[in-house]
Amino acid sequence: MAYLSPSQLQKFREDGFLVLEGFWSADECVAMQRRIGEILAEMDVPLHCRTEFSTQEEEQLRAQGSTDYFLSSGDKIRFFFEKGVFDEKGNFLVPPEKSINKIGHALHAHDPVFRCVTHSPKVQQPHLGGEVSSHQDASFLYTEPLGRVLGVWIALEDATLENGCLWFIPGSHTGGVSRRMVRAPAGSAPGTSFLGTEPARDNSLFVPTPVQRGALILIHGEVVHKSEQNFSDCSRAYTFHLMEAAGTVWSPDNWLQPTAELPFPPLYT
Repeated sequence: MAYLSPSQLQKFREDGFLVLEGFWSADECVAMQRRIGEILAEMDVPLHCRTEFSTQEEEQLRAQGSTDYFLSSGDKIRFFFEKGVFDEKGNFLVPPEKSINKIGHALHAHDPVFRCVTHSPKVQQPHLGGEVSSHQDASFLYTEPLGRVLGVWIALEDATLENGCLWFIPGSHTGGVSRRMVRAPAGSAPGTSFLGTEPARDNSLFVPTPVQRGALILIHGEVVHKSEQNFSDCSRAYTFHLMEAAGTVWSPDNWLQPTAELPFPPLYT
């Protein structure tokens, strides 16, 4: 079991994120990459389900928030694609394995390799309360009270300025949540909407966080972060989120909801 030192815990509390280099071995990273390759080789996505993944608000509502393929993906393994990889009929313009933006959202539950990583004793941290535009995870994973969600970001390859490393605004986790993505009533279109707006943020406030393969970054649910466009040939990360369940209400308005088939699994099993 991994423990944070007092200085690491203090830095997380001050900055809203913490880098832990060398958390995973090269062999562990290769195993996850190899498994992703196998999953992609078996990928079979119907034409009408080929959804481009975006973090831009208008595109989110149009391409993701209005599709059952996205909204019902919380307990399934589904595939979301980069922009411009399909022709007007939905056929691939690039090799399918080069088209993927994101695989989600239940790798941790249905795939044995990623389930093992997610539930590894190394992850059980006690005493812890294409371009991805700037955001707060709590905008999409809202709890009452706030401060109960922790993102875990694992670098399967070196994350550099060229291939889209994370950028943070240190200390930005103390100002509340500016915007929320909420589910619309059943049968409504689009299936989600936004409450509030994402404020304009000075780019000079963001600090790049390049890390080496095998690093783990802990991300407070309210810290503002982003990643720039990937200009390299490679970049893969595995990300999941943890919630402190005791005394916490998971918002019924969140797009992601537990199901009878897959309730939120406890980390400590």
